[in-house]
Parts: sequence; structure tokens; C-alpha cells
Amino acid sequence: MGLLEDELHSGRRALADLDTEDVWLAFLRFSRRLFDVPGTPDADGLLFQYGTNSFSGLPAFTLDLTRQFEICDSSGGHDHYVQVHCELRYGLAPALEALGNFDSWFFHDAGCDLDEWAQGLTERAAWATISVLKLAEIRVYQEQV
Repeated sequence: MGLLEDELHSGRRALADLDTEDVWLAFLRFSRRLFDVPGTPDADGLLFQYGTNSFSGLPAFTLDLTRQFEICDSSGGHDHYVQVHCELRYGLAPALEALGNFDSWFFHDAGCDLDEWAQGLTERAAWATISVLKLAEIRVYQEQV
């Protein structure tokens, strides 16, 4: 989680001063860092997902940028995942609600190109809607799943 926070603060700006594009670029810098992960398929993944939800009580449109790492037990078998989230929250607006829900995964070991995956996401019509809106909140946290 600290490495993602370092990327978010790399421009020496407070989280409240960042816009969606700033956060996306910081997440991509964090995503390019390679870690020593188990040799199992999908051990290091990225998730880009958005939608309207009520996780914190009030409905909000959320863009969640997540990096997921597999953690293995002492015998090398799957034990759990650790997810590092960068959650961007926006106010509710008809244009955001109209986007519905979407998710896209990228795995470093799948033979795909990270830059192509990222470009495909920012070429979606939804990105044009999301990227120009003012963020209400940025939340960075880690969880075990």
C-alpha cells in the first residue's frame, strides 16, 4: 500500500488536489513495478472497475483501481489474496449512473501488454465521462480476500 501512496504523492500534492488522470497515472506507475510473486497463474493482477454502489451507506459512483497479489502457504498452495485499492468516489450524476457497472482484469503473467490494456480502458467512452468530473474522495486501503 505504501508504494501506491508514494506514487500518488510523487508530485508533492495532497490527495485532495489530485484529479482522476493524476490518480490513474500514479496507479499505472505502481502497476509497472514488478514484485516477487508465486509462480502460479494470475498471482499479480490489476483490476479496473466502476459502478454505482452503496458500500458506505449513501449511493456513490466509484472507480476502483486495484492490484491483487496471491499469497501462498508454506507448502506453496494458495492461502489468500492481498488487494491494494485506490478508490475514487464521485457524486451521483445521471451521466455516471448511465455508465452502469464495468470491470476489466490484467495479469502480468498472461502475455498481454499493460500499456495496451490501459489504453483500451481510456479509449472507452466511459473514460471521457469519468475523467473530467471532480473527485469527491480518494481512499487508499489494503484488504485480505
